[in-house]
Amino acid sequence: MRDWLSHRVAATPDAEALVPAASGESLTYADLDARAAALAARLAGLGIEPGDHLAVVLDNRPGYVALVHAAMRLGVRLVPCSDRLTAAELEPKLAAADATVLVCGEDTEAVAVAAALGDPFAGTGANEGAAGEGDAGEGDADDPAATGWRSVGDFEPARVDAEGTGGRGDEGAVDGAGGPTGSPVPVVSLDDPDDDRVVGIDAAPDGDVPAVRWGRGDTLIMLFTSGSTGEPKLVPLSMGNVLSSATASAFRLGVLPDDRYLATLSLHHTGGIMPLYRATLYGTSVVLRESFDAGGAVDDIRRYDVTGVSLVPTMLSRMLDARGTLPSSLRAVLLGGAPAPDSLIERCRDFSVPIHPTWGMTEAASQIATASPREAFDRVGTVGRPLLWTDVTVRDEDGAKLPSGETGELVVSGPSITAGYYRDEATTDAASSDDGALRTGDVGYRDGDGYVYVLNRLDDRIISGGENVDPGEVEAAIRGHPDIDDVAVAGLPDDEWGERVAALVVPVEPTATAEDPLTAAAVESFCRERLAGFKIPRTIAFAEELPRTVSGTVERPAVRDRLERARGAERDLGETDDAVEGSDADRATTPAEGTADGRGGADGGGGGDSGGGRDSGGDEDDIEGADGDEESDDEE
Repeated sequence: MRDWLSHRVAATPDAEALVPAASGESLTYADLDARAAALAARLAGLGIEPGDHLAVVLDNRPGYVALVHAAMRLGVRLVPCSDRLTAAELEPKLAAADATVLVCGEDTEAVAVAAALGDPFAGTGANEGAAGEGDAGEGDADDPAATGWRSVGDFEPARVDAEGTGGRGDEGAVDGAGGPTGSPVPVVSLDDPDDDRVVGIDAAPDGDVPAVRWGRGDTLIMLFTSGSTGEPKLVPLSMGNVLSSATASAFRLGVLPDDRYLATLSLHHTGGIMPLYRATLYGTSVVLRESFDAGGAVDDIRRYDVTGVSLVPTMLSRMLDARGTLPSSLRAVLLGGAPAPDSLIERCRDFSVPIHPTWGMTEAASQIATASPREAFDRVGTVGRPLLWTDVTVRDEDGAKLPSGETGELVVSGPSITAGYYRDEATTDAASSDDGALRTGDVGYRDGDGYVYVLNRLDDRIISGGENVDPGEVEAAIRGHPDIDDVAVAGLPDDEWGERVAALVVPVEPTATAEDPLTAAAVESFCRERLAGFKIPRTIAFAEELPRTVSGTVERPAVRDRLERARGAERDLGETDDAVEGSDADRATTPAEGTADGRGGADGGGGGDSGGGRDSGGDEDDIEGADGDEESDDEE
């Protein structure tokens, strides 16, 4: 088939396609098609060809939406990257993706140039004295290796060869773009460039756009996972993956002709960019916000009669805090990216907010399972049943399938699931089951009616004194404290026990301003009544909010780092050991004692978190504050 926008404009050219929230301008599919066609022609004029890898580092804007469709029209692979990355963070991503060209804007040009042209630490102070202030990799104007190119006529895209070095030599993926053995990645700006090594798209000549035909197995887009538990991985999603996901989502959520979906997530994330593809397939409209702001998002839903939106629990909670409830035009609030507290589910029930808790991954092109509002309110904690064509099984450590009610790793298969990670056979093999399904790394169970419950990550499991401790169970118990808003539990290295349980607690009232601040001793006492002794946190620290990726997933390495620093500070102060010092007698408590609901035990089965699961899609930015500088990555 052709690119989806060309099919859509032939079917409903006058239907509304896009509304930039800031201006309120309404673009039809004919308008969007004209913009995409112009971009495709200019990129073709710069030598971009089918099969190239087009990396993007842009803020949310109408031009980005047009670029998404221009890339499909040209038959190139889109590689969205976060516009909040530093050059040092962006440079290895360009190398990992074998980027052919990098598209930027005015706000991201300096980072793009530094990353793509070989000086990723420019402006960071890491190489002061090597170049003048603000010259971000500029060099001798007569030295092509230093300047890259200085005119449209000299523009030459990098090329992806069969070995995946992107034309950078055998070490290209290691040395990166612009490294000593590699060639630079050319940079194109959608705005008027400041750096004369950057080509402005308006200065590019029009080229011939080839007649590209897409097969289901052709890679449409490559997205980086959030990296919540380690280094981000690059996930190629085929046209068939995205089409299957969009179709199954439509069957679950429904589609109406006048639907408008609010896109408030960054477009480098699965939950941000998938609504663009889906709206084009459905013939519906997208209202595009430049960034997330809690009150502003609610106001835009009301102003534009928005019917759907993707959010992570933190975003939804802030929106409710800002405006009390959400407008009645909404019929679907897709809630995922992180577990939702029971209190948030109940709040949505009380205010008739139509939440659909969902569990998804970048590797699944978004949703895997999604609950209806009725299911969410009647079965608090579920993310619903799997979407059409998607199979979810629960397996033990040996890969054997477990019966309903038993906890294990969630394993998925279906037409929306990626075939593997880009140029990473080892990681692909590690994530594949014996029968070729995807091991998600998520721990959960299915009840007797087939509903899925996601508890935590497999690699979050803590082994303390030979006992398995499920962080989700401990978190669920601690969240029951009326003065605690949120918590993350992690394991810290311990000379005696191997690992010790530690908790980063977010009080309802910040410690600094509370008249009667919550103490570690109070948290310990609360846990002692609900958990076996070996599950009680030995280190307890407090924070105003949890560190999260842009998807809303708790960033476990950052949590562990904060807890390690808290433990170190306590030792420096000469305290007994940690905020909570457990006794050896606690170890004698049997695993079955103190579990929240009797399902738990030494295998970490019971009482998990409620709400959506985690999203592997998107990038590693934090959710920003509610001051207009926010963004988030929810899994659609």
